[in-house]
Amino acid sequence: MTLSIRFFAGAAAAAGHETEELSLTGPQTLGELVSTLGDRDPALARVLTAASFLVDGVAARPGDVLHDGATLDVLPPFAGG
Repeated sequence: MTLSIRFFAGAAAAAGHETEELSLTGPQTLGELVSTLGDRDPALARVLTAASFLVDGVAARPGDVLHDGATLDVLPPFAGG
């Protein structure tokens, strides 16, 4: 199973890159994936706790199961107007 991740703004800064391709061994929920990503880096973990997520352009929740070929957008909180 392959998943594309796009990190925006502060999430990209914390991750150290804007995009990532992941190969997963099987279906995972968004919550499981976020936990795995956060375990890799404490700075990214802090951003992920406040981030919003889109899967293929649709708002996603931690219990949503990710599908093969999906694109996950990681959107940190934005300020301003």
